[in-house]
Amino acid sequence: MKCIKCIKVAKGYELDEIRRITDVEADERVKGGYWKFVPKSEWKLATRKPKKVEVVAEPQTEELSIEEKKLKRNKKK
Repeated sequence: MKCIKCIKVAKGYELDEIRRITDVEADERVKGGYWKFVPKSEWKLATRKPKKVEVVAEPQTEELSIEEKKLKRNKKK
């Protein structure tokens, strides 16, 4: 199985359409000049839905200098 991408508008095919077909059929189509070989990863990106990545915002903590930390310790005593 090979992945090919349409590089010229052809009858029944859209530009940049990616298909996964047999090796023999892929070789014939690429020789015609309307298609080119592409990596399988590109075919996967085109056919599968991307997973949603949720970004969880962490609460920001105040960054205290050493002197401020010492003052806080003294206040607690």
